[in-house]
Amino acid sequence: MNSPVEALLKQIILFEKNTSTAVFIQISHQIIDAIQRGYLTQGIALPGTRSLSQLVQIHRNTVVAVYDELAAQGWVEIIPNKGTFVIVPEQKTASIKAITYPENRDKEYTEKTGFDFKSSFHLASTVEKRQTKYTINDGQPDLRLHPTHQFSKWYSATMKRKAVLSKWNQIENSNYSTYEKQLCNYLNATRGFHIDPKNLMSTRSTEMSLYIVSQLLVKPKDVVLVGNWSNYAANMIFQQVGATIRTVPIDEDGLDIDFIRKQYSKKSIRCVYVCAHRHYPTTWTLSAKRRLELLELAKEYEFAIIEDDFDYDFQFEGSAMLPMASSDSNGNVIYLGKLGQSFFPSFQTGFVVAPTTLIQEAKNYLQMLDKQGDVIQEQMLSELIHEGEIHRLIKKNIINYKQRRDHLSQMLEYYFKETVRWKTPSGGLALWLEFEPKISLVQLADEAYKNDLSLPKTILYQDKNTCAIRFGFGHLNEDEIEIVINKLKIAYDAVVGK
Repeated sequence: MNSPVEALLKQIILFEKNTSTAVFIQISHQIIDAIQRGYLTQGIALPGTRSLSQLVQIHRNTVVAVYDELAAQGWVEIIPNKGTFVIVPEQKTASIKAITYPENRDKEYTEKTGFDFKSSFHLASTVEKRQTKYTINDGQPDLRLHPTHQFSKWYSATMKRKAVLSKWNQIENSNYSTYEKQLCNYLNATRGFHIDPKNLMSTRSTEMSLYIVSQLLVKPKDVVLVGNWSNYAANMIFQQVGATIRTVPIDEDGLDIDFIRKQYSKKSIRCVYVCAHRHYPTTWTLSAKRRLELLELAKEYEFAIIEDDFDYDFQFEGSAMLPMASSDSNGNVIYLGKLGQSFFPSFQTGFVVAPTTLIQEAKNYLQMLDKQGDVIQEQMLSELIHEGEIHRLIKKNIINYKQRRDHLSQMLEYYFKETVRWKTPSGGLALWLEFEPKISLVQLADEAYKNDLSLPKTILYQDKNTCAIRFGFGHLNEDEIEIVINKLKIAYDAVVGK
């Protein structure tokens, strides 16, 4: 007959082999739960490894791993030639009874602080919690196109490298990392730069890059110029540092540089924020003529240009126009970009390219925000750049996204030919749809929601002169595009009373 302990373990140990959690971890958690509940008390001997392996039909090495895990966490003590015995870890923290709270309230955490603090209107979340099957976003990649199994192999291989462990234990790194050198090589090859690691700072995201740059660059009441429709996330960051945001007219050639020259004088502008490659949200490209005019004006008026190149890699036709930063000889341009949008979001990274003096100061801020960084991610990305894997993934995904863009244009032509104007961009994951005649976009979003389609407020742009949507299509396959456009048409007809 089995002992009482064996009978208990046979009853509580249940595991699945076809899950991402290892079997020994599943069993360890179940034994810990039994100890916490008092089913296995202090001093009880657990079955030997051979006995437990036969009892629950697993390999003996798996049982050894279970006991080692329990010992590492302090739940058992393994005594050689004697056995494995349950111990209850010493409680490190004492519970404090909140005598001022009503009965049974001592285990609830208070909702309000007992002190004042500064809340920020500018950083209020723009996320809308609407549960619908279909959503139109502002142009995000499709996670389903990412090679999951390849990423797990790359990540696992990187974790096993001794060089990664040595970087974790490194106190100070006076030299530039392999990742920084590889990223410089990649940017020099793809964007026409001639930079060294001293001109580069790697961050977690474009938003982090812009936040650090704005902390260095902008003082309260400094004038920051943006397009009259602009990136709401960037505007939030500028407002948070106290900038005075002024808007500049835009057309199909991008920002109106003549307007800036006529309306502002030398040293009255701190910086101009521009998405030169594809303006957010309209997708219009800043023309070569206006790029040169903006560079000349920045030199003359002594302001900085923040060039946000968020979707440079998604170029479907022709060659992408090189960044302004690649031809900036006066040190006026701060270039922000992304790497890894063909990867999972956790493998995406941001970077800043700028003159050495600014990068040195920016890295001081980065040390406070993210001193450790992500060593594994950097090691993995440097290898993917070196092996050319990033180029292959981008080219592969571009074929899919181009097909989706073209299919969306066909669907719009069929359903909205008479009521929507758009210009198919040469790249990017979004289209700028202008409704003519104008309608209430808020009503359109409400009608779409009734039909299981979500249109977030962050993609709706409406004033007396504009009635448009930034329609992100990257996350939708061709079948989903047809469904979404059909639902949008039903919502549109309901708004105009057809």
